[in-house]
Amino acid sequence: MKKLFTLIISIGIGQMAFAQIDPKLLRAKPSDTAKNSLNMDAVYERPFIAVGKLPVSVGGYMEANWQYQGTEGISEGQQFQFRRMTLFVASTISKRIKFLSEIEFEPAEKEIAVEFAALDLELHPLLNLRGGMILNPIGAFNQNHDGPKWEFTDRPIAMTQMLPATWSSAGFGIYGKNYSGDWMLGYELYATSSFDDSIIANPENRTSLAASKRNPERFEEIASGQPLLTGKVAVRRNNIGELGLSYMGGVYNKWRSDGIVIDDKRRLNVFAIDFNTTLPKLKTFITAEWAWIRVDVPDTYSQQFGSRQMGGYMDIVQPVIKKTILGWQHSVVSLACRVDYVDWNVGKFRETGGNIGDELFSVMPGISFRPRQQTVLRFSYRKQWQKDILGNPAARTGAFQLGVSTYF
Repeated sequence: MKKLFTLIISIGIGQMAFAQIDPKLLRAKPSDTAKNSLNMDAVYERPFIAVGKLPVSVGGYMEANWQYQGTEGISEGQQFQFRRMTLFVASTISKRIKFLSEIEFEPAEKEIAVEFAALDLELHPLLNLRGGMILNPIGAFNQNHDGPKWEFTDRPIAMTQMLPATWSSAGFGIYGKNYSGDWMLGYELYATSSFDDSIIANPENRTSLAASKRNPERFEEIASGQPLLTGKVAVRRNNIGELGLSYMGGVYNKWRSDGIVIDDKRRLNVFAIDFNTTLPKLKTFITAEWAWIRVDVPDTYSQQFGSRQMGGYMDIVQPVIKKTILGWQHSVVSLACRVDYVDWNVGKFRETGGNIGDELFSVMPGISFRPRQQTVLRFSYRKQWQKDILGNPAARTGAFQLGVSTYF
């Protein structure tokens, strides 16, 4: 609470300082990757505001929504949620030396977290160094997660509940890009802090990579003493789209204590594929992502802790109106639909040979209105079916959501 109070006071002082600045000095800082960009450029493709000749630029976004949700006819009624507010701070320290950071309030009244804070040293387009708090490039959503970019209030289930997006780790690595005509190629490779035993020792009573996010010590030490490796290769062809292949893996458990071996080294391996494209005539935007997880679960654990998981999502967004609306030029109204699927326990029961359940399927149609590209008002309805581990008839959930998100 003391940290939050201090930060609020600091922001207030900053606002009073800005109040004395001539608005003409405020200017939007252009992105240096706007024309030729990949998902890996998401940390740079944000609206920053610079003040005069000061070397620091700032920005951010917020998300808020109304929700009415029920499962099998049982509901807690209407809910208003302020899900998150994020602040960006960036600085060009000198030629080819850049600092970027992302500080997130999520939930807004409970937690303040540094989600990204890295120093980039640009040696060559194909070889750049990055160190600090890094967003691991597993799939696409983990790096490209800003709320105003999406037509839905909820984030993809597979990427946030199966994969731990947003997942950031302390570490170092390299990245690079190359352009040739209509082709773009990019890569990233990082060694970072890792997961821990909470993958299989958690309140969810299932294998859960996301459970490791609750451990703040992961930013200071690695339970296994061995780094997590994350790598990605992405290629984009103009008028076709971008395809990304990524991997994340390493030993996750504490297998040695005070020099004494207490367990086998147990690995986790994650493979992901992502794709996005815009159909040239209809301007239909399609983005999809799928991930496979393999975890070495001890034989002493019950079968409800799956050693294999898989899941993903697909968004289809179709602009239907593009014109001036209520005085806002270039406004866009779009129809959208998202399909989510997660299987938290891929496999069969040893005793019966029957399929293990614990899976979820969701369909979410919606409509969005963008008075400007950086601001979105969105309405959606989610229909969800979730089976328990025994494969009993799925519990059905329905949810109406109305939300707003904007960069600032």
